Amino acid sequence: MPWNFTEFFRMRFNTHSLFSRANGFFAAAMLSLLVAFFLVSSPAPVSASLLHLAGPVPDELGVHQGHLAPCATPAHCAREDWAVADPAAALERLLPAVLALEGVELVETGEGYLHAAATSRLFGFVDDLELHAAPQDGVIEARSMSRLGDSDLGVNAKRLARLHQALQTS
Repeated sequence: MPWNFTEFFRMRFNTHSLFSRANGFFAAAMLSLLVAFFLVSSPAPVSASLLHLAGPVPDELGVHQGHLAPCATPAHCAREDWAVADPAAALERLLPAVLALEGVELVETGEGYLHAAATSRLFGFVDDLELHAAPQDGVIEARSMSRLGDSDLGVNAKRLARLHQALQTS
């Protein structure tokens, strides 16, 4: 009897393939991990995120009565004031550092105010970053807030820490 490759292939993969029920979930999980690893490790633009979970733009954005809004909860928001001699000049010096942050897009710039949206690479979560030069107080007010979720896992605080360090070294 001659050897039949098609029959051998069918018998082999009916019981031991990655496409069987027992291994199907494993294959799907491995494929998902591979895609996630590729998205995280590649220098692809933010538009390559797996999902785009933007959420609604918060109403409290902007300067109200001369100040940025406080954080409702520190679980998904960070707010700091940085003392500087010239807040307007410090805000200008911070612009290159803001643009250098991963996934950041400027939304609005105005007199002493900057609003940017930062999009995470993997799931496309959007955080709002605000900077306000408050010359009456001699500070830069900084606020970074996640639009969705109950926790940001410290992402917003780390973003502000990077900007504060950039301000100190500029």
